[in-house]
Amino acid sequence: MAHRIPGRLPKLGAWSRFALPQTSIQTRSLATHTQAPPVTQDATGSKGPTAMVFLNMGGPSTTDEVGDFLSRLFSDGDLIPLGRLQSYIGPLLSARRTPKIQKQYSDIGGGSPIRKWSEYQNAEMCKILDKISPETAPHKPYVAFRYAAPLTEDTYQQMLADGFGNGNGGRAVAFTQYPQYSCSTTGSSLNELWRWRHRLEGKNNGGGGGEGSITWSVIDRWPAHRGLVEAFAQNIEAKLAEYPEERRNDVVLLFSAHSLPMSVVNRGDPYPAEVAATVHAVMQRLKLSNPYRLCWQSQVGPSAWLGPQTSDTVENYIAKGHKDLVLIPIAFTSDHIETLYELDLEVIGESGHADTVKRADSLNGNPVFIEALADIAKEHLASGQACSHQMGLRCPNCKSERCTETKKFFASQQARL
Repeated sequence: MAHRIPGRLPKLGAWSRFALPQTSIQTRSLATHTQAPPVTQDATGSKGPTAMVFLNMGGPSTTDEVGDFLSRLFSDGDLIPLGRLQSYIGPLLSARRTPKIQKQYSDIGGGSPIRKWSEYQNAEMCKILDKISPETAPHKPYVAFRYAAPLTEDTYQQMLADGFGNGNGGRAVAFTQYPQYSCSTTGSSLNELWRWRHRLEGKNNGGGGGEGSITWSVIDRWPAHRGLVEAFAQNIEAKLAEYPEERRNDVVLLFSAHSLPMSVVNRGDPYPAEVAATVHAVMQRLKLSNPYRLCWQSQVGPSAWLGPQTSDTVENYIAKGHKDLVLIPIAFTSDHIETLYELDLEVIGESGHADTVKRADSLNGNPVFIEALADIAKEHLASGQACSHQMGLRCPNCKSERCTETKKFFASQQARL
């Protein structure tokens, strides 16, 4: 499920060398990098250039973008399955929720920082890749969001304008920023990428799998990569250090991940198992220093969702006398509304114990995490694999033809690598 971790890392030494002081790597401000640094390598390697495309849900950068963001989100049956009435119910739900969600984004600074962090993380990763994988250089960073700018179609058109595809060929890696695979997240993003590839590089545009189209490969999951685990563990240790030493080992660690509808879980989605794999790996790294549980957040609508809910878990543990709690966003690679508003302002802010209920900082600009991204990408580029073996396996109760076609397409790219 996770990419195999090589016995050696690319001249990185111990992961702990790359830890920065907490004030420099862990900020919850929106004042992050606004533009990705340029690619630093001028020469093109024998297998380059390579487009590194970060896939994510995205988030509205301003409150004015909230309506369009929600409209796209509620229209996506892969994420929120509403059945045959999706095209009708989705817009109604988004219109109804827009004022409330606009207020939430206003409360965290006027928009989501996920684009700024994604662009920064990708650009920094590409700098490292230019050095440790010169044969595939230069590595050009792109971000493709599912529901917010830059949308997948806009990013694809930008890649074409930059000289990839349309008769020019070139290599691109779709790198999911969901470490744990779900058909609702990574699967939906890949479905969207395949759809726009078909539209923009189909048979009428010299594509169709021909030599002039972009050759794609996919990094589709990495739930237990050593660097990801180390980055999470260091952030948890930093937060535990804020508790008095005599109470530190009794602090309850609550790993929180975005929930899924039970209809998706019962279809056989691998996400719950892969999130649990991340939690287990982090706790092994921490030598099981503290009691812990996995809980789930961001339930939407009246249908049954995977639980227990994070908010209920915190409330119930406080009622049981466990007031020293650390929340760990284990399925997110940067801050966004689920961390800055839902966890910080709602769950912690309304707990009545904001002095003892804390949140481990998100990965954001953590250099250990960025080194891990580069290590994952380098291993993938050297592997010659179009995607993992896991990606080719459909969920046991899957009936989506769109999913079938997407998986077939990316698997077919193996012959072109």
